[in-house]
Amino acid sequence: MSGHSPAARRTVLKGAALAGAAGLGVAACSTESKLGHAKNPVPTAPVELGAADAVPVGGSKLYREQRLLVSCPAAGEYKAFSAQCTHAGCVLDKIVENEGNCPCHGSRFDVTTGEALQGPATVPLPAVPIKAENGRLIAGPQS
Repeated sequence: MSGHSPAARRTVLKGAALAGAAGLGVAACSTESKLGHAKNPVPTAPVELGAADAVPVGGSKLYREQRLLVSCPAAGEYKAFSAQCTHAGCVLDKIVENEGNCPCHGSRFDVTTGEALQGPATVPLPAVPIKAENGRLIAGPQS
């Protein structure tokens, strides 16, 4: 049987867990780490997003799970961009007045051009090919 008391062991394990969690927080916000973020900010294979009419003409829609945002400047015309912030890799959380918002550090992007409007991000969101096929939006590399 070990010479350490269960209470002492719990304290050490709790401290190790807190130190590990603190380290993850720093890594997730680091501009050099993509821990917890997609390695590729754009799809490497076609991704079906659903009904094309879910994106209103003159409006936009955030597909957070797929890390994409789509705008529709005119009927039947779509533009798509990665929804992964170019500063530290966080996924945008909402669109307000045609600006995508990054919840991590406050960067804002024009959802119609991908342009960085407010820092700390200075690089635009990468464009993603998109097409409407049979009333459905498909983003990513086209086959």
